[in-house]
Amino acid sequence: MDPRSLTPALRALRLCLHLLTAGLLALVVLRAVTGRTDEPVAAVVTVAVLVGLVYAAGSLIPAVRATRAGAACWLAALGAVWAVLLALSPDGLWLAFPLYFLLVHLLPVRWALPAVAVAAGAAIASYLGHGGPLNAGAFIGPLLGAAVAVATVLGYQALYRESESRRRLIEELIATRAELADAERTAGTLAERERLAREIHDTLAQGLSSIQLLLRAAGRDLPADSPVAAHIEQARATAQDNLAEARRFVRALTPPDLENGSLSGALQRLCTTAPGVAARFTTSGTPLELPTPYEVALLRIAQSALGNTVRHAHARRAEITLSFMETSVALDVVDDGDGFDPDHAASGDGGFGLPAMRARVRALGGTFTVESAPGEGTAVAVTLPLPAGGAA
Repeated sequence: MDPRSLTPALRALRLCLHLLTAGLLALVVLRAVTGRTDEPVAAVVTVAVLVGLVYAAGSLIPAVRATRAGAACWLAALGAVWAVLLALSPDGLWLAFPLYFLLVHLLPVRWALPAVAVAAGAAIASYLGHGGPLNAGAFIGPLLGAAVAVATVLGYQALYRESESRRRLIEELIATRAELADAERTAGTLAERERLAREIHDTLAQGLSSIQLLLRAAGRDLPADSPVAAHIEQARATAQDNLAEARRFVRALTPPDLENGSLSGALQRLCTTAPGVAARFTTSGTPLELPTPYEVALLRIAQSALGNTVRHAHARRAEITLSFMETSVALDVVDDGDGFDPDHAASGDGGFGLPAMRARVRALGGTFTVESAPGEGTAVAVTLPLPAGGAA
C-alpha cells in the first residue's frame, strides 16, 4: 500500500507494529546477552539483527508495498530468518504475533490463513523443541494470538473498505451537486433569455409593427403636398428601424441550439447526442420559417421529452417527428420505454416535466397530449396553430 494513501489510524497501527517488532527483537537479544538462556549468544544476536534488517528492508523496498509478489518474497525471506531464530532461541516465538499481522495484511486471505497457521505451528514446535512443558498453554497462546491478529486485520480492512466507499460516494455527491448547480444556473439563464425574447416579440415588436402599419395608412390618406406627410414618413421609417432592432434582439436571445441553424437541424443534433437511446428525427410537409417563440417552445419540449426517455423510460428507440401542415405545425416524440400513467403524472405525483411542456403549448394557443401506459411506451404530441401567412 502506498504510504501516501494511508489514513492516520493506519499510520498509527503501522508505527505500533514497528515498535512492537523492534521491542521484541531487543528483548531476545537482551535475554541472550544477559545469559538468562542457554542458547549461543553470538548466533542469536547475529540472527536477531538479521531479522531486524530484513524487516526494515520491507519498509524501504517499493515492490513490497506495490505488488503481491514483492510482499510474498519479502515475507518468505523474513519467515526464513525467523525460523532460524526459532531454532536458536525459544524467545523467538514472541515475534510470531507481529508476523501474523504482516501475513494477513499483505497477502490475500486464501494465502494468509494457511501462512498464519504455519507460523503458529512453527512457534509451538519451537517452544516444545526447546524443552517447554507440554500443556494446553503451549497451544492456546500461539493459536489465540493468531486468531486475534486475523480478526483485527480483517475487521479493520472491512471498515477501511466501507470508509473508502463512503468517501467516494460523498465525493460523487459533491461533484453531482456542483454539476446540478451549474445546470440550474444555465437553465435559469436560458429561461430568462427565452422570456425576454417572448416579451420583446409579443409586446415591443408587435407594437412597433402596428405603429408602422398605422403610419403607412395615415400617409396614404394625406394629400401628397401636405406638410405633415414628411413627418409621418419619418416616424414610419423610425418605427421600421426600431422594429428591425427589436427583431435583432429576439434573434440574439434565441437559444444556442437555434442560433446557427433551423429548428430541424437542432432537433437532428438532439437525436444524435441522446445517450443510450437510438433516436431518429424525421420531417413531413413543406418546412416553414416559424416565429422564434414557436421554435423555442418546440425545441424545449423535444429536449424535455427525450430527456425523460433517457432518464426514466429505459427505452431502446425513440423518434421525433416535425410535421408542417397548412394551418399548424406538429411535434411528436415517441419511445418504446417503460411508459407510465399520465393521470398519475398529471396529479402532481409524477411530474416528468409535463406541466412545463403543457404551459409552453398553452401560451402559444396549441394543444398538448400524452399517450402512455405502463409497459407500452410513451407518445407526446404537440400541435401549434401557424400565425397568419404561415411565416415568422
